Formats: sequence, C-alpha cells, structure tokens
Amino acid sequence: MVRSFAIVDAPSNLGLRPPTPGSVPGCAKAPGALRDHQLVARLSARDAGCLTPPRFDPGDWRPGDGVCHAAAIAGYSRALADRIDAIIDAGDWPIVLGGDCSILIGSALAMKRRSGPDGAHGLIFVDGHSDFRHPGNSAYVGAAAGEDLALVTGRGQPDLTDIDGQRPYFDASRVAVLGIRDGDEHRVELTASGIAHRTVPQLRAAGAARSAEWAIDQLGDVAGFWLHVDVDVLDPSVMPAVDGPDPGGIAHSELQQLIRVCASYEECLGMELTVFDPDYDPDGEYAAAIVETLARALA
Repeated sequence: MVRSFAIVDAPSNLGLRPPTPGSVPGCAKAPGALRDHQLVARLSARDAGCLTPPRFDPGDWRPGDGVCHAAAIAGYSRALADRIDAIIDAGDWPIVLGGDCSILIGSALAMKRRSGPDGAHGLIFVDGHSDFRHPGNSAYVGAAAGEDLALVTGRGQPDLTDIDGQRPYFDASRVAVLGIRDGDEHRVELTASGIAHRTVPQLRAAGAARSAEWAIDQLGDVAGFWLHVDVDVLDPSVMPAVDGPDPGGIAHSELQQLIRVCASYEECLGMELTVFDPDYDPDGEYAAAIVETLARALA
C-alpha cells in the first residue's frame, strides 16, 4: 500500500513530572531532533506543521490534586484531534511526533470522533509500560503520561476521560498492548479489563510480525485503528534516551516489524511516536536510529 504521509509535531511535555525540581522534561525537543535527521525527507512526507503546547508549569500542584496540567492537556488534546482529523480528511496518513504519552488523548479523541454507524475504532499500544495507573488502583495520580491508557479507556477524572462527552475514546475490548515488561504492575488488571496484551518475552516467542498480526486480530471488527509507539518499548541498551528506561525491551528490528505490519493495514489511520528525550542524546545517535527504524518500517 502506498501512503501519503503528513508529519505533525506535538511537542507537549505536559504529562510528565519535572526530571529535577524546577526543570522541564526534554521530550518537547524530540520532533526537532528527528527532523534534524531528515525524517520528513526520508518519508517524502508533507510537513503538517507544529501544534505548540501550553507552557510546562506545575505551579502549586501537589500529589492528591488530580492530574497535573489537566486543563491544559484537555485543551491541547482538542486541538491535536482537530489537526489529525484535518490530515486524514485531506487523504494523508498522520505521523504525530511527541512529546510525551499524554498526546494519546488527542489522537484517541480524533478516533472517537470518526466512530459512527460504520463501527468503532481501536488502538494498538506499543509501549514498555502499561500506563494504566488511575484512581482505582493508585493512591495518587498526577502525570498523565503514566496514565494515558487508563484515561483513553475511560478511567480517571472526567475533564480528561470525557472531553466533549466522548468517554470512553476506546473500548477496552478494542485495545491491544505490545511490549510491556513481565513485571508490569498492572498486567492482571489489563486482563480483568479485557485489554489483550503481550509482554516482551511473549512477543519475542511468537515473533514481532506475528505478534502485530495477533494484536490486530484482538481488536475485532473495527472501522479503523490508531498506532501508539512509545520508544521506551526499546531496550535501554539501544534506546536509553527516555524518561523511564527499563531493561528487557525489544530491538529496533522488532519495532520496525511491528510498525510495518500495523501500517500495512488499510484500517490503520495513523501513528504517534512518544517519549524520546534528546537531552539524553547529545551526539544525536539515538535520534538517527529512530529515524532509520521509521524509514525502514514505512518505506
């Protein structure tokens, strides 16, 4: 299938905690770093611009106050959904460059808006973590990037789970998770919630390409689906430039296969890439590796 790509920057870091007191997460620099390695040219993509996020400013937020930056994230999510809708309506395939995982809320809202008589939309969630923290399983929430899967399946505070009355953006039965670690604390709850998932050892045992096919099968009969890719699914030996590197991840070649198979389906309406932090990549080698993986996967 020949696709016409459109790349849009979504450099929001609103879903993360400060790396150190008073500092700002560096993942907002990711789109620029990837563009510096010729991502737009490598994919012969249309430049769909940059959606500038609100300022990262926790202010007087304290644990127990709910999700930090919630109002700003909600507003940004609406704007991102508008941008994704416009790209798809123009006949292009959106590639959204984050930013942290909270940008999934905007992508999910765009998918929910497109659901209708022809059916609902699904989500393939490729991530090193389940991101399923919510008030029902944690004493405190606060960083939306660690809660995004819970939020887009309707678990959490209404100003983020029910934007424009669209809760839930994805039904749990139409979500498949790939690449979480064996020790993920929410694996049991994912199963109980009806969210299909494969850990890295399970993915590797079946093979990356077959695991991608399996994940798509788990979505059932959907009108379309979105692909979320958090680069912390990669092992820190090849991708340490993330905010939460955990050992036991996959290789670039496996991520390439996952993206290639998912994107080969006509029902795949677009993808996002999140959590790469150029502050941990002073020589640009990890940005170059991400661009190479995307270019090979989407060629």
